[in-house]
Amino acid sequence: MNRQQVTPPTPREAQEAIEARMSALPSEARPLEECSGQTLREDVYAERDNPPFDRVCMDGIAIDSRAFRRGVRRFALEAMQPAGAPALTLRGADDAIEVMTGAVMPQGTDSVIPLEEYDLADGCVVLKAEASGTQYRNVQRRGTDSQPGVPMLRSGIRLGAAEVAVAASAGLARVRVTRQPDIMVISTGDELVEPGQPIAAHQVRRSNAYALIAALREHGLSQVANDHLRDDEHELTERLKRHLEARDVLILSGGISKGKFDLVPKVLKNLGVGEVFHQVAQRPGMPMWFGVAARGQAVFGLPGNPVSTLLCLIRYVVPAIAHSMGATRKAPEPIALAAAVKLGRSVTSFLPVSVEYDARGQAQAVPRSPKGSGDFLALAGTQGFVELPPRAGEFPAGYVASLYRW
Repeated sequence: MNRQQVTPPTPREAQEAIEARMSALPSEARPLEECSGQTLREDVYAERDNPPFDRVCMDGIAIDSRAFRRGVRRFALEAMQPAGAPALTLRGADDAIEVMTGAVMPQGTDSVIPLEEYDLADGCVVLKAEASGTQYRNVQRRGTDSQPGVPMLRSGIRLGAAEVAVAASAGLARVRVTRQPDIMVISTGDELVEPGQPIAAHQVRRSNAYALIAALREHGLSQVANDHLRDDEHELTERLKRHLEARDVLILSGGISKGKFDLVPKVLKNLGVGEVFHQVAQRPGMPMWFGVAARGQAVFGLPGNPVSTLLCLIRYVVPAIAHSMGATRKAPEPIALAAAVKLGRSVTSFLPVSVEYDARGQAQAVPRSPKGSGDFLALAGTQGFVELPPRAGEFPAGYVASLYRW
Protein backbone atom coordinates (compact mmCIF):
# COMPACT_ATOMS: atom_id res chain seq x y z
CA MET A 1 0.00 0.00 0.00
CA ASN A 2 1.47 3.37 -1.05
CA ARG A 3 1.85 6.09 1.54
CA GLN A 4 -0.28 9.15 0.88
CA GLN A 5 1.91 11.97 -0.38
CA VAL A 6 1.83 15.04 1.87
CA THR A 7 1.79 18.40 0.14
CA PRO A 8 4.60 20.59 1.54
CA PRO A 9 3.40 23.73 3.32
CA THR A 10 3.80 27.12 1.70
CA PRO A 11 6.25 29.54 3.34
CA ARG A 12 3.38 31.30 5.10
CA GLU A 13 1.95 28.00 6.34
CA ALA A 14 5.40 26.89 7.49
CA GLN A 15 5.91 30.14 9.41
CA GLU A 16 2.50 29.83 11.08
CA ALA A 17 3.18 26.19 12.00
CA ILE A 18 6.51 27.13 13.55
CA GLU A 19 5.19 30.09 15.55
CA ALA A 20 2.24 28.05 16.84
CA ARG A 21 4.71 25.63 18.46
CA MET A 22 7.38 28.00 19.76
CA SER A 23 7.55 28.08 23.55
CA ALA A 24 7.39 31.54 25.11
CA LEU A 25 10.65 32.42 26.81
CA PRO A 26 10.53 33.84 30.36
CA SER A 27 11.34 37.44 31.20
CA GLU A 28 14.02 38.78 33.50
CA ALA A 29 14.98 42.16 34.93
CA ARG A 30 18.21 43.56 33.51
CA PRO A 31 20.22 46.73 34.14
CA LEU A 32 19.67 49.32 31.41
CA GLU A 33 23.23 49.04 30.13
CA GLU A 34 22.60 45.35 29.33
CA CYS A 35 19.30 45.84 27.48
CA SER A 36 20.38 47.04 24.04
CA GLY A 37 18.95 44.76 21.37
CA GLN A 38 16.65 42.96 23.81
CA THR A 39 12.86 42.59 23.67
CA LEU A 40 10.97 44.69 26.21
CA ARG A 41 8.46 42.74 28.31
CA GLU A 42 6.73 45.55 30.19
CA ASP A 43 5.12 48.87 29.36
CA VAL A 44 7.24 51.84 30.41
CA TYR A 45 5.45 54.88 31.87
CA ALA A 46 6.72 58.35 32.57
CA GLU A 47 7.43 58.94 36.26
CA ARG A 48 6.34 62.59 35.83
CA ASP A 49 5.54 65.10 33.11
CA ASN A 50 8.18 65.17 30.40
CA PRO A 51 9.60 67.72 30.27
CA PRO A 52 8.85 68.20 33.99
CA PHE A 53 8.78 72.00 33.60
CA ASP A 54 8.54 74.64 30.90
CA ARG A 55 11.98 74.24 29.36
CA VAL A 56 14.28 76.76 27.66
CA CYS A 57 15.15 75.67 24.11
CA MET A 58 17.68 78.39 23.16
CA ASP A 59 20.40 80.39 24.89
CA GLY A 60 19.11 83.94 25.29
CA ILE A 61 16.91 86.00 27.59
CA ALA A 62 13.56 85.12 29.13
CA ILE A 63 10.97 87.86 29.23
CA ASP A 64 7.28 88.36 29.87
CA SER A 65 5.78 88.46 26.34
CA ARG A 66 3.27 91.08 27.46
CA ALA A 67 6.13 93.56 27.80
CA PHE A 68 7.15 92.90 24.21
CA ARG A 69 3.56 93.43 23.04
CA ARG A 70 3.52 96.77 24.90
CA GLY A 71 6.49 97.86 22.81
CA VAL A 72 9.29 97.37 25.34
CA ARG A 73 12.58 96.81 23.47
CA ARG A 74 15.05 97.60 26.26
CA PHE A 75 15.27 95.27 29.28
CA ALA A 76 17.31 95.42 32.47
CA LEU A 77 19.05 92.08 33.02
CA GLU A 78 18.27 90.79 36.51
CA ALA A 79 20.13 87.45 36.77
CA MET A 80 21.17 84.26 35.04
CA GLN A 81 19.17 80.98 35.00
CA PRO A 82 21.50 78.04 34.26
CA ALA A 83 20.32 74.51 33.50
CA GLY A 84 19.90 72.35 36.59
CA ALA A 85 19.13 75.24 38.96
CA PRO A 86 15.78 75.97 40.66
CA ALA A 87 13.57 78.48 38.90
CA LEU A 88 14.23 82.18 39.54
CA THR A 89 11.38 84.68 39.60
CA LEU A 90 11.26 87.76 37.38
CA ARG A 91 11.04 90.81 39.66
CA GLY A 92 10.30 93.57 37.17
CA ALA A 93 7.71 93.28 34.40
CA ASP A 94 10.05 95.06 31.96
CA ASP A 95 13.17 93.14 33.02
CA ALA A 96 14.78 89.98 31.63
CA ILE A 97 16.69 86.96 32.92
CA GLU A 98 19.53 85.42 30.95
CA VAL A 99 18.78 81.71 30.35
CA MET A 100 20.68 78.67 29.11
CA THR A 101 19.36 75.84 26.90
CA GLY A 102 17.72 73.14 29.05
CA ALA A 103 17.05 75.45 32.00
CA VAL A 104 13.68 75.81 33.69
CA MET A 105 11.79 78.92 32.59
CA PRO A 106 11.95 81.58 35.32
CA GLN A 107 8.67 82.34 37.04
CA GLY A 108 6.90 85.28 35.39
CA THR A 109 8.46 84.69 31.95
CA ASP A 110 6.99 82.98 28.90
CA SER A 111 9.23 83.80 25.92
CA VAL A 112 12.89 83.30 25.06
CA ILE A 113 14.64 85.70 22.69
CA PRO A 114 17.85 84.11 21.30
CA LEU A 115 21.13 85.94 21.88
CA GLU A 116 21.49 86.64 18.12
CA GLU A 117 18.55 89.07 18.35
CA TYR A 118 19.80 91.48 20.98
CA ASP A 119 22.83 93.45 22.12
CA LEU A 120 24.01 93.40 25.73
CA ALA A 121 25.92 96.22 27.36
CA ASP A 122 26.28 97.34 30.99
CA GLY A 123 23.59 94.94 32.22
CA CYS A 124 21.05 96.19 29.73
CA VAL A 125 19.56 94.27 26.77
CA VAL A 126 18.55 96.15 23.61
CA LEU A 127 16.56 94.16 21.05
CA LYS A 128 17.44 94.29 17.37
CA ALA A 129 14.81 95.24 14.80
CA GLU A 130 14.16 91.62 13.77
CA ALA A 131 13.70 90.37 17.34
CA SER A 132 10.49 88.58 18.28
CA GLY A 133 9.09 88.02 21.76
CA THR A 134 5.90 86.07 21.08
CA GLN A 135 4.43 83.89 23.84
CA TYR A 136 6.15 80.51 24.31
CA ARG A 137 8.74 81.21 21.65
CA ASN A 138 11.68 78.80 22.15
CA VAL A 139 9.87 77.24 25.12
CA GLN A 140 8.94 73.56 25.36
CA ARG A 141 5.84 73.36 27.51
CA ARG A 142 5.66 71.03 30.47
CA GLY A 143 4.27 67.56 29.65
CA THR A 144 4.29 67.98 25.85
CA ASP A 145 6.44 64.85 25.33
CA SER A 146 4.73 62.52 27.80
CA GLN A 147 2.62 62.43 30.92
CA PRO A 148 2.25 59.95 33.80
CA GLY A 149 -0.19 57.12 33.07
CA VAL A 150 0.50 57.12 29.33
CA PRO A 151 2.96 54.43 28.11
CA MET A 152 6.11 55.80 26.51
CA LEU A 153 7.20 52.30 25.41
CA ARG A 154 5.05 49.25 24.78
CA SER A 155 5.94 45.66 25.62
CA GLY A 156 7.24 43.76 22.59
CA ILE A 157 9.47 46.40 21.05
CA ARG A 158 13.19 45.89 20.48
CA LEU A 159 15.29 48.15 22.68
CA GLY A 160 17.76 50.32 20.81
CA ALA A 161 19.65 53.40 21.95
CA ALA A 162 16.60 55.67 21.76
CA GLU A 163 14.37 53.25 23.68
CA VAL A 164 16.96 52.74 26.41
CA ALA A 165 17.15 56.51 26.79
CA VAL A 166 13.36 56.66 27.19
CA ALA A 167 13.48 53.99 29.91
CA ALA A 168 16.21 55.93 31.71
CA SER A 169 14.12 59.12 31.50
CA ALA A 170 11.33 57.21 33.25
CA GLY A 171 13.68 56.68 36.20
CA LEU A 172 14.13 52.95 35.62
CA ALA A 173 17.52 51.47 36.47
CA ARG A 174 16.32 48.00 35.35
CA VAL A 175 13.63 46.83 32.93
CA ARG A 176 12.05 43.47 32.20
CA VAL A 177 13.20 41.90 28.96
CA THR A 178 12.96 38.40 27.52
CA ARG A 179 15.61 35.99 28.65
CA GLN A 180 17.95 35.29 25.77
CA PRO A 181 17.42 31.79 24.33
CA ASP A 182 20.34 29.37 24.49
CA ILE A 183 21.01 28.54 20.84
CA MET A 184 23.23 25.80 19.44
CA VAL A 185 24.27 26.05 15.79
CA ILE A 186 25.30 22.64 14.43
CA SER A 187 26.81 21.85 11.06
CA THR A 188 27.02 18.24 9.89
CA GLY A 189 29.24 16.58 7.34
CA ASP A 190 32.53 14.69 7.08
CA GLU A 191 33.66 17.00 4.28
CA LEU A 192 33.77 20.14 6.44
CA VAL A 193 37.06 21.59 7.68
CA GLU A 194 37.48 24.52 10.07
CA PRO A 195 38.98 27.77 8.74
CA GLY A 196 42.69 27.90 9.49
CA GLN A 197 43.11 24.11 9.41
CA PRO A 198 44.86 22.13 6.65
CA ILE A 199 42.41 21.09 3.93
CA ALA A 200 42.47 18.32 1.32
CA ALA A 201 41.33 18.60 -2.28
CA HIS A 202 38.09 16.73 -1.59
CA GLN A 203 37.09 18.84 1.44
CA VAL A 204 35.35 22.21 1.89
CA ARG A 205 35.50 24.88 4.53
CA ARG A 206 32.98 24.96 7.35
CA SER A 207 31.39 28.32 6.56
CA ASN A 208 27.64 27.91 7.14
CA ALA A 209 27.97 27.90 10.93
CA TYR A 210 29.85 31.18 10.91
CA ALA A 211 27.25 32.80 8.65
CA LEU A 212 24.44 31.63 10.95
CA ILE A 213 26.18 32.83 14.10
CA ALA A 214 26.93 36.23 12.55
CA ALA A 215 23.32 36.63 11.40
CA LEU A 216 21.90 35.65 14.78
CA ARG A 217 24.15 38.11 16.59
CA GLU A 218 23.23 40.87 14.14
CA HIS A 219 19.64 40.28 15.24
CA GLY A 220 20.52 40.76 18.91
CA LEU A 221 20.90 37.09 19.87
CA SER A 222 24.07 36.69 21.91
CA GLN A 223 23.74 33.27 23.60
CA VAL A 224 24.94 31.30 20.59
CA ALA A 225 27.33 28.34 20.59
CA ASN A 226 28.28 26.01 17.75
CA ASP A 227 29.30 22.40 17.09
CA HIS A 228 30.38 20.25 14.16
CA LEU A 229 29.15 16.65 13.88
CA ARG A 230 30.29 13.95 11.51
CA ASP A 231 27.86 11.87 9.43
CA ASP A 232 27.86 9.14 12.03
CA GLU A 233 24.61 7.99 13.63
CA HIS A 234 26.16 7.23 17.01
CA GLU A 235 27.93 10.59 17.22
CA LEU A 236 24.84 12.45 16.04
CA THR A 237 22.69 10.67 18.62
CA GLU A 238 25.01 11.32 21.55
CA ARG A 239 25.76 14.96 20.78
CA LEU A 240 22.25 15.95 19.75
CA LYS A 241 20.88 14.38 22.92
CA ARG A 242 23.32 16.46 24.96
CA HIS A 243 22.42 19.66 23.11
CA LEU A 244 18.69 19.03 23.49
CA GLU A 245 19.15 18.73 27.25
CA ALA A 246 21.02 22.04 27.49
CA ARG A 247 19.55 24.35 24.86
CA ASP A 248 16.32 26.13 23.94
CA VAL A 249 16.90 26.11 20.17
CA LEU A 250 18.93 23.85 17.88
CA ILE A 251 19.76 25.03 14.36
CA LEU A 252 21.27 22.33 12.16
CA SER A 253 22.84 22.87 8.77
CA GLY A 254 22.95 19.85 6.46
CA GLY A 255 22.06 16.19 6.80
CA ILE A 256 18.29 16.61 6.29
CA SER A 257 17.70 15.62 2.66
CA LYS A 258 16.98 12.14 1.26
CA GLY A 259 20.53 10.88 0.80
CA LYS A 260 22.07 7.83 2.45
CA PHE A 261 24.10 9.97 4.84
CA ASP A 262 21.29 12.42 5.64
CA LEU A 263 20.78 10.96 9.10
CA VAL A 264 19.50 13.97 11.03
CA PRO A 265 15.71 13.39 10.70
CA LYS A 266 16.07 9.73 11.76
CA VAL A 267 18.24 10.59 14.76
CA LEU A 268 15.94 13.41 15.87
CA LYS A 269 12.93 11.11 15.67
CA ASN A 270 14.73 8.50 17.79
CA LEU A 271 15.47 11.23 20.35
CA GLY A 272 11.78 12.05 20.65
CA VAL A 273 11.74 15.22 18.56
CA GLY A 274 8.33 15.42 16.91
CA GLU A 275 8.48 16.32 13.24
CA VAL A 276 6.15 19.16 12.25
CA PHE A 277 7.14 19.31 8.59
CA HIS A 278 9.94 18.18 6.30
CA GLN A 279 9.99 20.26 3.12
CA VAL A 280 8.52 23.63 2.28
CA ALA A 281 7.13 24.59 -1.14
CA GLN A 282 9.97 26.97 -1.97
CA ARG A 283 13.19 27.33 -3.95
CA PRO A 284 15.84 27.32 -2.74
CA GLY A 285 15.58 25.53 0.58
CA MET A 286 12.81 23.01 -0.08
CA PRO A 287 14.24 20.26 2.24
CA MET A 288 13.89 22.42 5.38
CA TRP A 289 12.89 20.45 8.50
CA PHE A 290 11.24 21.62 11.72
CA GLY A 291 10.33 19.77 14.89
CA VAL A 292 9.74 20.21 18.62
CA ALA A 293 11.30 18.20 21.47
CA ALA A 294 9.65 17.04 24.68
CA ARG A 295 10.41 20.20 26.71
CA GLY A 296 9.37 22.48 23.88
CA GLN A 297 12.86 22.93 22.43
CA ALA A 298 12.63 24.09 18.82
CA VAL A 299 14.77 22.21 16.28
CA PHE A 300 15.38 23.66 12.83
CA GLY A 301 17.01 21.51 10.16
CA LEU A 302 18.27 23.83 7.43
CA PRO A 303 19.52 22.64 4.04
CA GLY A 304 23.30 22.45 3.83
CA ASN A 305 23.71 24.55 0.69
CA PRO A 306 24.92 27.97 1.84
CA VAL A 307 22.32 30.12 0.06
CA SER A 308 19.47 27.92 1.30
CA THR A 309 20.87 27.92 4.82
CA LEU A 310 20.97 31.68 5.23
CA LEU A 311 17.65 32.28 3.44
CA CYS A 312 15.83 29.80 5.68
CA LEU A 313 17.41 31.26 8.81
CA ILE A 314 16.17 34.76 8.01
CA ARG A 315 12.78 33.70 6.65
CA TYR A 316 11.84 31.31 9.47
CA VAL A 317 14.28 30.96 12.37
CA VAL A 318 14.91 34.59 13.27
CA PRO A 319 11.18 35.52 13.20
CA ALA A 320 10.33 32.37 15.19
CA ILE A 321 12.81 33.23 17.93
CA ALA A 322 11.56 36.82 17.99
CA HIS A 323 8.03 35.44 18.38
CA SER A 324 9.10 33.28 21.33
CA MET A 325 10.65 36.36 22.91
CA GLY A 326 7.35 38.22 22.77
CA ALA A 327 8.48 40.65 20.06
CA THR A 328 5.92 42.41 17.91
CA ARG A 329 5.94 40.83 14.44
CA LYS A 330 7.36 43.05 11.73
CA ALA A 331 5.87 42.83 8.26
CA PRO A 332 8.33 42.37 5.39
CA GLU A 333 9.29 45.53 3.56
CA PRO A 334 7.56 46.10 0.19
CA ILE A 335 10.02 46.92 -2.59
CA ALA A 336 9.88 47.17 -6.38
CA LEU A 337 12.11 45.09 -8.63
CA ALA A 338 14.66 47.18 -10.51
CA ALA A 339 14.78 44.69 -13.39
CA ALA A 340 12.58 41.94 -14.76
CA VAL A 341 13.02 38.41 -13.40
CA LYS A 342 11.99 35.31 -15.33
CA LEU A 343 11.21 32.16 -13.37
CA GLY A 344 9.65 28.83 -14.23
CA ARG A 345 8.66 27.58 -10.81
CA SER A 346 5.41 26.34 -9.36
CA VAL A 347 6.60 27.09 -5.82
CA THR A 348 7.58 30.28 -3.98
CA SER A 349 10.95 31.67 -5.02
CA PHE A 350 13.51 33.49 -2.90
CA LEU A 351 15.83 35.80 -4.83
CA PRO A 352 18.85 37.59 -3.28
CA VAL A 353 18.90 41.32 -4.04
CA SER A 354 20.90 44.43 -3.38
CA VAL A 355 18.95 47.51 -2.36
CA GLU A 356 19.71 50.57 -4.45
CA TYR A 357 18.00 53.91 -5.01
CA ASP A 358 16.67 55.45 -8.19
CA ALA A 359 16.89 59.11 -9.23
CA ARG A 360 13.85 59.94 -7.08
CA GLY A 361 15.40 58.35 -4.01
CA GLN A 362 13.05 55.35 -4.09
CA ALA A 363 14.46 52.03 -2.89
CA GLN A 364 14.49 49.24 -5.45
CA ALA A 365 15.61 45.61 -5.43
CA VAL A 366 18.33 44.74 -7.90
CA PRO A 367 18.28 40.95 -8.54
CA ARG A 368 21.52 39.11 -7.75
CA SER A 369 20.67 35.60 -8.89
CA PRO A 370 23.15 32.98 -7.60
CA LYS A 371 24.35 30.27 -9.95
CA GLY A 372 22.84 27.74 -7.55
CA SER A 373 22.09 27.24 -3.87
CA GLY A 374 25.78 26.58 -3.27
CA ASP A 375 26.88 29.94 -4.71
CA PHE A 376 27.42 31.74 -1.41
CA LEU A 377 29.70 34.28 -3.12
CA ALA A 378 26.62 35.75 -4.78
CA LEU A 379 25.30 36.84 -1.38
CA ALA A 380 28.25 39.13 -0.67
CA GLY A 381 27.14 42.74 -1.10
CA THR A 382 23.43 41.94 -1.00
CA GLN A 383 21.09 43.35 1.64
CA GLY A 384 18.54 40.53 1.70
CA PHE A 385 16.16 38.64 -0.56
CA VAL A 386 12.70 39.06 -2.04
CA GLU A 387 9.93 36.49 -1.92
CA LEU A 388 8.16 35.91 -5.23
CA PRO A 389 4.88 33.95 -5.45
CA PRO A 390 4.61 30.58 -7.22
CA ARG A 391 4.09 31.30 -10.89
CA ALA A 392 5.89 30.58 -14.10
CA GLY A 393 6.82 33.47 -16.30
CA GLU A 394 8.23 36.96 -15.92
CA PHE A 395 8.02 39.33 -12.99
CA PRO A 396 8.43 42.74 -14.65
CA ALA A 397 10.52 45.64 -13.44
CA GLY A 398 8.42 47.56 -10.92
CA TYR A 399 6.76 44.42 -9.53
CA VAL A 400 6.39 44.95 -5.75
CA ALA A 401 7.71 42.03 -3.71
CA SER A 402 8.34 41.39 -0.01
CA LEU A 403 11.91 42.15 1.10
CA TYR A 404 13.58 40.27 3.96
CA ARG A 405 16.80 41.96 5.03
CA TRP A 406 19.71 39.90 6.28
